[in-house]
Amino acid sequence: MNSPRIIHCNGKPLNLSVPAIMGILNITPDSFFDGGQFISVDSQLKQVECMLREGAAIIDIGAVSTRPGAGDVCQTGELERILPAVKAIRHSFPSVILSVDTYRPLIARAVVEQGADIVNDIYGGRFEPGMFETVASLKVPYIIMHMKGDPWNMQVSPSYSNVLAEVTYFFEKKIAEARSHGIRDIIIDPGFGFGKTIGHNYRLLSGLDSLCSLEVPVLAGLSRKSMICKVLGGSPEDMLNGTSILNTIALMKGASILRVHDVKEAAEAVKLIGILKENSIEQ
Repeated sequence: MNSPRIIHCNGKPLNLSVPAIMGILNITPDSFFDGGQFISVDSQLKQVECMLREGAAIIDIGAVSTRPGAGDVCQTGELERILPAVKAIRHSFPSVILSVDTYRPLIARAVVEQGADIVNDIYGGRFEPGMFETVASLKVPYIIMHMKGDPWNMQVSPSYSNVLAEVTYFFEKKIAEARSHGIRDIIIDPGFGFGKTIGHNYRLLSGLDSLCSLEVPVLAGLSRKSMICKVLGGSPEDMLNGTSILNTIALMKGASILRVHDVKEAAEAVKLIGILKENSIEQ
């Protein structure tokens, strides 16, 4: 069975029969690529407008950096950053699908009450109790990411006996748990760069099609990450071409959502892969 093609986002249907682009809006001072660029509400609105014009179907707002080694931000600090952004974006772009990158149930409830449509949780409900119950009560889609450890220690010698098998098993359990709480729309994110070596990341990408067999949409977040930098050499600023290549592979492996900094290039990859599939020769 294929993964669901319609995701219900607070009354706004998201059709994933064609892969969707999720544009990243980091409103933090310390994100690994664009930290500090979108602190003011005015800069946030301009960036959202640009990403929507270039083809983003979802805007994902993050108020806490989750780069390797990042420190935590208190709940009050996260709220002070995220709520003004959600309110302003919802007011200026009433029909946009807004995702909020948070792992705290209280934040999830607060942002959905202010107009957010999706909860994107890097911890997959394990940061503190109550996330599954909260998302279920809010009746919004839930993005469950896989991460071994925490942002501040996840890259300290991560090890797996079989990374694809372990990540698959993790999602099988989490999907069942989410369903048992009544969460209807679930998206999974293998968590490239979150508690994985370069080899782990590429084995996951190679096996991404097997995660698609779990019958929920798969999100690929590869944009400008160290798994590209460490292979090609250079900084995140130099990794647009590498990102486009890996996004293309992810699409060919069945990814339903690409989470990216560079919307235009990702949208071009989606369009070209779509034409390729339309014109594929059946064997």
